[in-house]
Amino acid sequence: MTSTAQQHRIGSGFGAHSTAADVIAGVDLTGRTALVTGGYSGLGLETTRALAAAGARVLVPARRPDAARAALDGISGTEVGALDLADLESVRVFAEGLLDTGRTLDLVINNAGVMAAPETRVGPGREYQFATNHLGHFALVNRLRPALAPHGARVVALTSSGHFLTGVRWDDIDFRTGYDRWLAYGQAKSANALFALHLDRLGAGHGLHAYAVHPGSILTPLQRHIPREEWAERGWVSQTGAPRPGFKTPQQGAATTVWAATSPLLDAHGGAYCQDCDLAEPVPDDADDMLAGGVKSWVRDPEAAARLWTLSAELTGVDAFA
Repeated sequence: MTSTAQQHRIGSGFGAHSTAADVIAGVDLTGRTALVTGGYSGLGLETTRALAAAGARVLVPARRPDAARAALDGISGTEVGALDLADLESVRVFAEGLLDTGRTLDLVINNAGVMAAPETRVGPGREYQFATNHLGHFALVNRLRPALAPHGARVVALTSSGHFLTGVRWDDIDFRTGYDRWLAYGQAKSANALFALHLDRLGAGHGLHAYAVHPGSILTPLQRHIPREEWAERGWVSQTGAPRPGFKTPQQGAATTVWAATSPLLDAHGGAYCQDCDLAEPVPDDADDMLAGGVKSWVRDPEAAARLWTLSAELTGVDAFA
């Protein structure tokens, strides 16, 4: 398992300005099947487009299947299924339906997510962002384990520099003592990275590798819960509404996801946290430049990753590696 000390750039030949099309050029995914949650909007749509262009069959589970079919119209090799990650019963039904087909999955991209949402409770009172971004994907991947290709599969979990805001709040995961939408988002993004770290540890001996990906700062429908005036207050956009320097296009944002899903350079770096089509560099725990990114120690902690896995299995009732 990659440790914090080993988390350094490896020189991929790509960078912050590379696009998904750049990364996928020359890659042949004919005969491979990928699953991309939320693969019909924003970064997910660009990820689906790139994988399909390389010959992959791309399954797109979606909370809004009709909207997904409309968005994917004209992209050959794609199909849509119904899935609500915030509803563990929906996850079970989707996964069992896929397993019944006998298909194998070569790639699973945990792309869907919510950001800075108003306080919302789902299931038995779970905090919505943690439930959707982390627990739903945790249950999905565990339920789909029998379908993960025995010759080798990859799981890519999208995280972000939002993990700078907080690690996992072990004493109050559901924010029952006071809700903060940004801290809830930060916890969910830390959880996404820790999930990839421990999944790789559990799966590496079976040909399964996992990677955490920070796609960069991109303005997409992910920000739908954030008022436009707050975009300016946070310095995301100029007075004219244009993205500030350092923000990526959706095509650039999808590049690191596609790279993590396909690059042979990562074979020896399972569990790594990736950014700008390379491994991210560690940053001090008090660093606050989220636009520059990097990775903090608390999402590279194997003990925290194992603890989160155990807790997530208890909360979802699923653990394919037990």
